[in-house]
Amino acid sequence: MAEKTLEDLFHDTLRDIYYAERKIVKTLPKMARAAQDQKLKDAFAKHKDETEGQIERLQQVFDIIGKRARAKTCAAIEGIVEEGEEIMEEFKGTAALDAGLLAVAQAVEHYEISRYGTLRAWAVELGMKDAAKLLEETLDEESKTDETLSKLATSAVNLAAQKKAA
Repeated sequence: MAEKTLEDLFHDTLRDIYYAERKIVKTLPKMARAAQDQKLKDAFAKHKDETEGQIERLQQVFDIIGKRARAKTCAAIEGIVEEGEEIMEEFKGTAALDAGLLAVAQAVEHYEISRYGTLRAWAVELGMKDAAKLLEETLDEESKTDETLSKLATSAVNLAAQKKAA
């Protein structure tokens, strides 16, 4: 068996996050429909648009490395999405629903921040300046989304979750 390299690991991880982003772009509209807070609905809709751009950037990175854009099942995102579906079902109609959805969204963001940070670092190490720049752009977006979600949680959603459902 041939020895695996950092370049192989970069490609494998790129395939993983490509799958994750494509799964997320399909899941965000469901979360937006389930959310009760309008600002949270808007945040999910905005992030769906951003995620579509992130998928395009990932396709550009695949082009840069001369590989076809092909996904590899991401067990982490599958688990987080499943958790979100459980929250939507178990907390439907309750004041805590939005807090649960927001927590799931932040779990996604933290996973993405971890992956994009790693991929960017590896791209730099491998001398892939153009790929690193694209990955940095997405990393910045993911960090801003996480910050927005944190502010939304502390300013409104978590407070509303403490109230009893009407």
